[in-house]
Amino acid sequence: MEYRTEHDSMGDVKVPADKYWGAQTERSLKNFRIGTGIETMPKEIIYAFALLKKAAASVNRKLLPGRMTEEKCAAICKVSDEITAGLLDEHFPLVVWQTGSGTQSNMNVNEVIANRGNEILGKALLHPNDDVNMSQSSNDTFPAALHIAAVTILENRVFPAAGRLAAALKRLEEENEGVVKSGRTHLQDATPIAFSQEISGWRTSVERDVEMLKSSVPYLENLAIGGTAVGTGLNAPKAFGEEMAKTLSEYTGKRFTSDPNKFHALSSRDETVFAHGALKALAADLMKIANDIRWMASGPRLGLGEISIPENEPGSSIMPGKVNPTQCEAVTMVAVQVMGNDAAVGMAASQGNFELNVFLPVIAYNFIQSARLLADAMISFTDNCVSGIKADKEKMNRNLHDSLMLAAALNPYIGYENAAKTVKKAYEENISLKEACVSLGFLSEEKFDEVFRPEEMI
Repeated sequence: MEYRTEHDSMGDVKVPADKYWGAQTERSLKNFRIGTGIETMPKEIIYAFALLKKAAASVNRKLLPGRMTEEKCAAICKVSDEITAGLLDEHFPLVVWQTGSGTQSNMNVNEVIANRGNEILGKALLHPNDDVNMSQSSNDTFPAALHIAAVTILENRVFPAAGRLAAALKRLEEENEGVVKSGRTHLQDATPIAFSQEISGWRTSVERDVEMLKSSVPYLENLAIGGTAVGTGLNAPKAFGEEMAKTLSEYTGKRFTSDPNKFHALSSRDETVFAHGALKALAADLMKIANDIRWMASGPRLGLGEISIPENEPGSSIMPGKVNPTQCEAVTMVAVQVMGNDAAVGMAASQGNFELNVFLPVIAYNFIQSARLLADAMISFTDNCVSGIKADKEKMNRNLHDSLMLAAALNPYIGYENAAKTVKKAYEENISLKEACVSLGFLSEEKFDEVFRPEEMI
């Protein structure tokens, strides 16, 4: 492999000749050989950094034209666009397990932009610190990049995926209007419910989770940029934060604002904890929905068997014809991962000292993973399971009329205790509720038929 020599404040470092990163990135690669090499900084964070650098160049051009020339600005903007287009992904190799401020990833972006920009210009014009990082610090760029990435992945991926699932549940709800089945509480028989009512509970859970997630977005749209090292804004023009928020909003179509208290913006990660908590709520509801579906689809002969789900692949290497609820299992595993991530995000947000949280990379990694997994899982679950659910109306009706909990309908006519005696007799003698009630002398056959209408109990 061929190398070139790069220089930073600590001296010279040899860097692979075919890579755009510089000395600080190379030092990080050598100093943090932690993990498997796949736990790298999420591309969503890198792309958010590139957007920041593009916006910073434009704002510096406006506020500090003597330092940020048109030539420098144009080069930084061009390379930033290449990064967000995914053309330079191989040049961002750093693992999450690095400095807690994410300084090395900030410098990785600075170095790639400077070196690629100088290549485009044909001369050494851009410096990673003096030009690409002008008016910035890793301490305000990383929190800002985290918020930009979080808002983007929520609005561009999680919300559409959740909407797709909710729409599929709405269609399923409408298709099953009027289908009555036995309800279940504590995994025991309960009073009747319309299948459409049950589905409406699933749908509303997803929609409510999205509402809660959306309530977190305005907090994430507050950006730390402009606070530089400790929140005082040292070395940044006075209007830098406000101009950055305005410029980033124009680039993205989002509503970014400059956090009015940069000391909070650098040291606290409460907005991320709040938003990830809503992701956990979505994961919890998806866990419940997936479990309901696989319980109802259990069988095909020895389970509940009240619905059928798509048969996507063979379910066993030894049992021919076995089909498993694999999409439900994938969703529940994703839910478990997100719940674990939430613990990591919450713990990480509690760490750091004085003016800076120093667990930023692990917060970013877990937040982006959770959002990405949930979005992907919801699309897969919708397309490969929910959209193909079919109710077995005959089985539902049979189970409904076999349920002893229908005796609740008798309470107004024979009282709770007599209804309980009816249930016990029917269960012990394996006879119908009607037979038990009549034999106990509580109601005549005609009166029982008059008051006992399961379909009207919903």
